[in-house]
Amino acid sequence: MAQSSALIATLKKQLKAHGTTYADLAKALELSEASVKRLFSEENFTLQRLETACQFIGLQLEELVVLMAKEQPQLKQLSHDQEQEIASDHVLLMVTVSVINGYSFADLLAYYKLTEPECVRKLAKLDKLKIIELLPNNRIKLLVSPNFRWLANGPIQQFFHHHVEKEFFKSRFDGEQEQLLVLNGLLSRASNAEMQKKMQKLAREFNELMQSDAGLAMADKHGTTVVMAMRHWQYDLFKPYLRDKNES
Repeated sequence: MAQSSALIATLKKQLKAHGTTYADLAKALELSEASVKRLFSEENFTLQRLETACQFIGLQLEELVVLMAKEQPQLKQLSHDQEQEIASDHVLLMVTVSVINGYSFADLLAYYKLTEPECVRKLAKLDKLKIIELLPNNRIKLLVSPNFRWLANGPIQQFFHHHVEKEFFKSRFDGEQEQLLVLNGLLSRASNAEMQKKMQKLAREFNELMQSDAGLAMADKHGTTVVMAMRHWQYDLFKPYLRDKNES
């Protein structure tokens, strides 16, 4: 019901943006202006009337749904306490990362050793945290923004540093779908800032590719992790040989 209300509210905004009045729409729907006002106030559009209204202002129904989704508030970060709650429960963390990556309820049961009640309980926690909306029949609506980020040095990031980092780098990175680049050089502040912008652009492109692959079957997708990092840093091995900057 909340989704239909949001869809009708988006239609109302689009009518206004296109300079379309209730009287104009009434002619297209072959109704009185009062009847159209009642449709909006009671939020009682049939699918056919909704499609006709969209076509009247040059929209497809699918485009209206996309516009509605863009208008919905999306979560960009959790609080420290919320991350701590997830990090302290490894099963919840696994479910969280999975649903953010597009797993459905059926996928969770197929890929993990979870019972249905256990899976529902974990999803209910994520619903409470506003990461997802748990819909009827255990359908999952993701509420996080495409640029959702874990807190810098927060509980989740610390968990991955302590438990995942070493395992991740236990690879020669010479497989067909692997690559490791280690670059080292001298950069100015301006060049460093430019490089960070490029890293952010690559992160956005990664998210866009993930979104475009969302409709594929899980069997056609594979867990993929990209690590990008940059900092002022010198090898510890070289430090004993460095001159003090105060030396002449």
